[in-house]
Amino acid sequence: MTSNADIVREAYRLAEGSVLDPEGFRNLFTEDGVFNNKAMGESATGDGLGDIVRWMGSVFSDVHRELIDVQQTGDVVAVQLVIEGTFDGPFPTPYGEIPPTGAKISVPTADFWTVRDGKIEVFDCYMLVNILLTQIGVYPDFSKVIPQPAN
Repeated sequence: MTSNADIVREAYRLAEGSVLDPEGFRNLFTEDGVFNNKAMGESATGDGLGDIVRWMGSVFSDVHRELIDVQQTGDVVAVQLVIEGTFDGPFPTPYGEIPPTGAKISVPTADFWTVRDGKIEVFDCYMLVNILLTQIGVYPDFSKVIPQPAN
């Protein structure tokens, strides 16, 4: 019998840059399964689940997830990992695309998966987006949020 942790490991394999199988990834989820990008406040369901795999592969074509620790407790699988890759595709934002720089990323992440009856119901991802953005060359503009003294 396949364990919940094995199902999660398969999801990571299908999202690897060398594999990139959005449909296979989607098929691991229940019909109403959901991905929650907790750092960005975004969610995806249905075909949007495969879009996550496509997006990562388009921005970081060699994306790899180094699984550091995988722990299963009942229906929940907790994973400590590092997302690695090369920023070799445009990074879309609401204000336009950030052009690729070839920068290497190594982003600490914690994922929590709920798996019941062999299907993923919920995938909560806590990626350290501030580290990702810094590594691809996007730095905060503190001058826009810190009041400047009057001259």
